[in-house]
Amino acid sequence: MVETTRASRWKARYWVYLMLFLLATINYLDRVVLSVGAGPLAAELHVDKVELGYLFSSFLWGYTLFLLPIGLLIDRFGSRYVTAISMTVWSLATMLTGAASSAGGVLVSRIVMGAGEASCYPSAARIIRDWAPSRERGIAMTALNSGAYFGPALGALALSWLISSAGWRWSFAICGAIGFLWIGAWLLFFKSPENTRWIGDEERRTILRQRETVQQTGSDTVSIGLGGLLRERTMWAQMLTQGCNVYTQYLFLTWLPNYLQTERGMTLLGSGTAMAIPYLGSIVISMALGLLSDATLDPVAIEQGRRRRLVGAVMCAGAVIVFIPWVSSVWAALGLITVALGAASTGIALNVALLGDLLRTRRDLGRAVALQFIGGNVCGFFAPIVTGYIVQATGHFAAAIIAAGAIFLVGAMSSWFLTWKPIGARATSTAAQAAVAGRELS
Repeated sequence: MVETTRASRWKARYWVYLMLFLLATINYLDRVVLSVGAGPLAAELHVDKVELGYLFSSFLWGYTLFLLPIGLLIDRFGSRYVTAISMTVWSLATMLTGAASSAGGVLVSRIVMGAGEASCYPSAARIIRDWAPSRERGIAMTALNSGAYFGPALGALALSWLISSAGWRWSFAICGAIGFLWIGAWLLFFKSPENTRWIGDEERRTILRQRETVQQTGSDTVSIGLGGLLRERTMWAQMLTQGCNVYTQYLFLTWLPNYLQTERGMTLLGSGTAMAIPYLGSIVISMALGLLSDATLDPVAIEQGRRRRLVGAVMCAGAVIVFIPWVSSVWAALGLITVALGAASTGIALNVALLGDLLRTRRDLGRAVALQFIGGNVCGFFAPIVTGYIVQATGHFAAAIIAAGAIFLVGAMSSWFLTWKPIGARATSTAAQAAVAGRELS
């Protein structure tokens, strides 16, 4: 009884949230290696700015292409083994990037890495839907997405030193190897809450009772399929909102070190330290707003999709990056970048939580999140490439940063005015009516 009480008091499900945080941390650590090591890699392999933009973008090609197939696999087989296999693929691909002898070799390995990383968010959304009470979806998703910002912060601090002392090739090898440690812990400890022994009975009952809203209860047997999702206007709005957040995220994820070095005159080590500041600050912003989202929403508000209000508000706040070209202080610029990254992080996380709130058919969650991130990554795909062309043509980052601020505002309008109808409501209502009729006939 004492052990059960302690497990309930300490909320053992937070260990699952921590594992998701580490999943995203490793995911984004592997992505940012190229950004931090772009200078020496470009010099050794003779890569110009435009080619570098394509290399930055290349992992999104595999990522976007495999999102939907992996989402379908998650819906069919669950998240445990799909996640482990996917991380194995992307970790090996990251290690092999360090062995590339040409820009083409880097390109291929990055595409494979992106294909492996495609499982991260669809799988995590399924895990959160299984493990988190509905009123904890905001903080659970922001915990996951905070890893997407802690990874680059850790990478900026550690990789700038590692690349300076050991070279860019070793940085890829070491980052790729870290993933295998996570895989071992994942397979050893993670199962569904129904089958996990290290949580207490009281907490298990709480999770199973509160993980669905009233209108989502009993939706396990109902599916509207891919075609049904694509016929929902809310689904398209979710994809657009996600794309507007991801555009800014990938602008800074790929180009921030280069921006600090070329536009602000920093060294490799200096830019690495400076890059960590906005990423760490964005984690604080995201976690605080995730808690605010959960604290201000009751079950009725969750079902009605009111989380969209905060999504739109934080995206409007992120548009302050349009002022970056006019500030001369590097600290002021870093402050504005921190706000923008915090807005993007919160917007992405709460938009995924909003999809979980609005989706009435639990069996479609993997493919729904996959579609959401396809929309996000189509926009993210263009961010490093468009930025490369702008910088090559103008010699400055100003126009690229202003464009990202305008895109933030488009996403806010999408969330406020287009994302409010539930997804799959008609199918669950029909299924419920059929069930009632069946009981009456029997």
